[in-house]
Amino acid sequence: MGRCPTRKVKKRRLSHKTARRDKFEVKGDDLVYTELRKPEAETKPLELSEDLPGMGQFYCLHCDRYFSKASVRDDHFKTKKHKKRVKIMNGPAPHSQLDADLAAGMGMPDNGPKLMMAA
Repeated sequence: MGRCPTRKVKKRRLSHKTARRDKFEVKGDDLVYTELRKPEAETKPLELSEDLPGMGQFYCLHCDRYFSKASVRDDHFKTKKHKKRVKIMNGPAPHSQLDADLAAGMGMPDNGPKLMMAA
């Protein structure tokens, strides 16, 4: 009983969750932060899209998620996950790609002030 004696490698099962997760790509924190900082006049109204849940009309800007109905979106606004996200987005700016590059030493070299100007 138990394992099959002839099978040496365990059979791997593919998860359906990874495909589902990649279906709706989420924006990074820095992109959502800049989107929230835009003035009201610059923001565009939501367009109808058959590919998105609820035709793309029920959207949470902080979490970058679409919902099927307004009631589902309103329930989402009451969740702990949404409230934490709002708190993060109202705080200081999250790290951007430029910050990551500078921390890794991939930014512009800092050679200090120039002492002599070439004539």
